[in-house]
Amino acid sequence: MTRPTNGYAPVNGLEMYYQIEGTGDPLVFIHPALGCAGLESFPTLAERHSLITLDLQGHGRTADRLDRPLSIEQYAEDVVGLLEYLGIAQADIFGESYGGNAAAMLAIRYPHLVRRVATYSATFGPAEIAHDAQMVRYEEPPTPYSSDTEYQRESFRKVAPDPDSWPTLWQKTAAIRWNGFSHAELASVRVPILLMVGDRDFVRLEHVVETYRAIPGAELAVIPDAGHFALYSEPHRVMPIVQHFLEKPATRSPVAHAGLGYHPGTSR
Repeated sequence: MTRPTNGYAPVNGLEMYYQIEGTGDPLVFIHPALGCAGLESFPTLAERHSLITLDLQGHGRTADRLDRPLSIEQYAEDVVGLLEYLGIAQADIFGESYGGNAAAMLAIRYPHLVRRVATYSATFGPAEIAHDAQMVRYEEPPTPYSSDTEYQRESFRKVAPDPDSWPTLWQKTAAIRWNGFSHAELASVRVPILLMVGDRDFVRLEHVVETYRAIPGAELAVIPDAGHFALYSEPHRVMPIVQHFLEKPATRSPVAHAGLGYHPGTSR
């Protein structure tokens, strides 16, 4: 592996922070809401890929644009700008939560730029249908200083150019209104895509299954006894699935149906 390389890219009015580690085909990781580059570590992915992590607008080391709200659509556009700046014609994309939403948007809007897309805990429709209402209910209205975001808040303050801008980031993130994709958009996906979710996530398993059924050729992985933050707490349980998806041959033996059965080398 090579040592990490980092820098700032002029992208859509931002100075977007990015870092690259490893060698091989490019793989972009898009972090979740309130995340930043380096909070999650995926050394096994960097063994066979040039792993590119980044800080989205207002997150981590990328300063905010006060005149521009945050949105999934803009996240996707900014990742496209980063790829163009780095001279990358095509990359694998791995996104978590809101970052997974943006990864799916790249598959729909910019399929020529992506090879394969993997998402963890992404949502493909509005919160009312994507979230378990009981699991996202608060006893007290949340604030920028609530305990539920303490880890992200303290991590932000360690690297942000303006550590005191956390309340602005929190408020702009809370203001995102994500409506998701239409059925026609999901049906249009032709890029290989893997949808992952924990069976104890506050993203409804049924929502992800419905999305899986709407996307031709999509793959689905349900992580047992895992929640929304498994990539923070237990990445080793998710990474083998991501690696297999990214590295398997494009052409494989067909999956056996009952009438075909298993035949070594011709079905699986």
